[in-house]
Amino acid sequence: MNMQNGQGNPWKHFSGPNLGYVMEVYEQYLADPEAVDQELRQLFDQWGPPESLTGNTAQHTTSAGDLDKLFRAVKLADSIRIYGHLAADIDPLDGSKKDTRRIDLETYELTEADLRQIPVEYICPGAPSHVQNGYDAIMHLKKVYTDKVAFEFAQVHDLEEKQWLRQQIESTDYYPTFSDSDKKKLLKRLTQVEGFEKFIHKTFVGQKRFSIEGLDAMVPLLDELVHHSAVKGSQTINIGMAHRGRLNVLAHILGKPYEMIFAEFAHAPNKKMLPLGSMKMNYHGWTGDVKYHLGADRSYKEEDTQTARITLANNPSHLEVVSPIVAGYTRAAQEDRTQNGKPVLDVSKAMSIIIHGDAAFPGQGIVGETFNMSQINGYKTGGSIHIIANNMIGFTTETYDSRSTRYASDVAKGFEVPIVHVNADDPEACVAAAFMAVNYRTRFGKDFVIDLIGYRRFGHNEMDEPMTTNPQMYNIIHKHQTVRELYAQKLADRGVIEQGFADELYKENEQKLKDLFETVPKKDENPDIIMNPPEVVEQDLPCHKTGVSEDDLKVINQELLQWPEGFQPFKKLERILKRREQIFEQDGQIDWGHAETLAFASILKEGTPIRLTGQDSQRGTFAHRNLVLHDERNGAEYNQLHGLSNVSASFDVINSPLTETAVVGFEYGYNVFSPETLVLWEAQFGDFANMAQVMFDQFVSSGRAKWGQKSGLVMLLPHGYEGQGPEHSSGRMERFLQSAAENNWTVANLSSTSQYFHILRRQASILQKEEVRPLVIMTPKSLLRHPLAASKASEFSDGNFKIIVEEPRTGSNPKKVERIVLCSGKVSIDLAEQIDKSEENLDWLHVLRVEELYPFPKEEITEILGRFPNVKEVIWLQEEPQNMGAWTYMDPRLRDTVPEGATVRYVGRRRRSSPSEGDAIVHKKEQARILRTVLTKEQ
Repeated sequence: MNMQNGQGNPWKHFSGPNLGYVMEVYEQYLADPEAVDQELRQLFDQWGPPESLTGNTAQHTTSAGDLDKLFRAVKLADSIRIYGHLAADIDPLDGSKKDTRRIDLETYELTEADLRQIPVEYICPGAPSHVQNGYDAIMHLKKVYTDKVAFEFAQVHDLEEKQWLRQQIESTDYYPTFSDSDKKKLLKRLTQVEGFEKFIHKTFVGQKRFSIEGLDAMVPLLDELVHHSAVKGSQTINIGMAHRGRLNVLAHILGKPYEMIFAEFAHAPNKKMLPLGSMKMNYHGWTGDVKYHLGADRSYKEEDTQTARITLANNPSHLEVVSPIVAGYTRAAQEDRTQNGKPVLDVSKAMSIIIHGDAAFPGQGIVGETFNMSQINGYKTGGSIHIIANNMIGFTTETYDSRSTRYASDVAKGFEVPIVHVNADDPEACVAAAFMAVNYRTRFGKDFVIDLIGYRRFGHNEMDEPMTTNPQMYNIIHKHQTVRELYAQKLADRGVIEQGFADELYKENEQKLKDLFETVPKKDENPDIIMNPPEVVEQDLPCHKTGVSEDDLKVINQELLQWPEGFQPFKKLERILKRREQIFEQDGQIDWGHAETLAFASILKEGTPIRLTGQDSQRGTFAHRNLVLHDERNGAEYNQLHGLSNVSASFDVINSPLTETAVVGFEYGYNVFSPETLVLWEAQFGDFANMAQVMFDQFVSSGRAKWGQKSGLVMLLPHGYEGQGPEHSSGRMERFLQSAAENNWTVANLSSTSQYFHILRRQASILQKEEVRPLVIMTPKSLLRHPLAASKASEFSDGNFKIIVEEPRTGSNPKKVERIVLCSGKVSIDLAEQIDKSEENLDWLHVLRVEELYPFPKEEITEILGRFPNVKEVIWLQEEPQNMGAWTYMDPRLRDTVPEGATVRYVGRRRRSSPSEGDAIVHKKEQARILRTVLTKEQ
């Protein structure tokens, strides 16, 4: 730490907090020189204390009293920076909630005269020119840190970021200059926001709209975020928000015509009101959704910006679950997937804005999950801008009952995210916060939080009476002027507008709304109550040939087994992989991991990008995949699928954080925004899907019916009973089957590796077609290397995915068959093993493996049953308890399918509350009983 370097007095290098630190060490030096670092001690010996209060660097005789005052003044300045927000004017309803103890001169035993003797640069380096001395500097800091905008960034550890934030605040560079024209434009925007809400309130009395009133400034704040991010180069801006204020955002940010919204309130047809070209609504599903859940998509262009796409994501009432979905949208918009290797990421191409409720932000764990993903390589988007729509109440719950923190925003501090609190009654301050957020995100590629503090003028919805539960708050709100009224008065007082201008503006806007309302059609007295899906959705998936020629597979196989020169994978793994070399020459057996890799490679060769994520997905939970190899000498990585020739599509396999809800949401969003990409999410074990149930229920299974939102997402859920206990047995197949309707997804439980190969290729072939749908696969654990589940190499060249696979060991004499057993997945291989071992004549038995459970293969089963004229009973065999697995789904469908005179019977575990036994020995005995029951002919 050679501070001299031949350049004279070292103290000139220090100012502000750094000077405060040196002065603190100097005090220690005076008390005990030996307690100070040797290098600093030598500086103090040679140069004395830091610069004197007079600024005379040659003076070594500064009094201890002057030095102490300087030290206390620097401490005061730092306290203002750190604790100024506690004294800031950020609560529009109660300005008395201010804690000034940490920023008062008296607390530090300082006077105005003391401070006037201190040079500015010690207190506030880079201050505006009107700041002449230490007192001016302290007053300036108080102004900028305790006004209508308050800042928290002590949690930001990066020095460059912290210095940038401090410079922006203290120089006031973050606060744009508002011309009179800008102010009038802002007033007009507030008039539109308020006028829209009041018109609906009067016209559609008592109808829910989840009004924005009390947070009206959110719209001009969003205006600035959209405009400034487009200026900075964002070509796509994705917004996610819950229902509070959503209709206003749809109207004023997404450009949804007023008359379309009025028609929704009036239950009148409105699709013909959509303007041509500039926007589209995201709700062409057949069942639809309530108006305050709907999304929209439009193009944006102003004179000084490039054209940008703005999307408001559809969002159900589960509040925060849209957060990772919007992040997924944004990552997909930022990546170029048109070349071999990993996708090329450019975070400047797209930005996400996520609007949260103040009760939900700390209350919903998915917020923390999404923040945690924000700087992880596989999920980062260059920073999201978060807005907390802070009503200071959750439904009827006061803040003291909804969180353990001072602010709703405190969750973000753990992720070192800067936070700005802004009074929603000051629209110019709100615009300034937006300006700062975009600049920070552009420079540092990290998240930013704007805590927009306002209130809620009515109850949770407009049918609620808030005085019932929150009388004190609402007595204040009922007397409180709107932000439009406050801002109009401010402009009039300053001579920007004439008295009466704001009232005329409001009347003009009201008349416009009345005129548009007159164009709304009459109420539809005979709405479609059937709401059938389109024919293309109802039809079966096309039966494309999914086999790949043997010659092509040989080339792929050889390319997959070639490492870069000098690369040395773990030798044991290398030997395992190299066993695949002659597999096609010998028509050998291909295991699960090999089949999957061949499928991925062939899909890439055909130009379809692939993204696979999940916990430990690069290796695979069961060490079966190993797509990413590691050099055993230096840890270097090599992805086998990046070595393929003639590929113009990207491949990414990502080890996700230990998160399910947010990751599934992210992948769903990514897939919606990149429909050409095969996107797969893999659960570590199938039961991990429990933690993502809300995503399956509210987006993956129903998004198309509600909003017309297409997805081809693949979910891989390891499922099968191997005695590993309740949690690591079941992927909860029954839940996916219970939600199965209207061809909303495909649910499969496969028994061979070629079937997996073909179903993946079939899924890739439908991605950009109208019949696209998600795919749920109950993937195996013990079958990954089971010889009876492995397929011959020739099975990959021929044919397609088979919905029903007939057991080759049974059914050779159709007339003798009296029992047909249907089963699925692992238990079918367990049964095949027992059939192999059986010494009895089983010509009375035939087994069908139902590989695709939904859509239910009625035609295929009927055709097969028709070949067996003497069937007396049809058994559904499963290893799951009777109230789980596929039985409750299959039972009524089988009874509707079997021939007359035949019975339908269940064989499996009895009804249980837990998915499986917790003891491996008990499991084996129960599994043996089930299989024995099926193979025992009743006399």
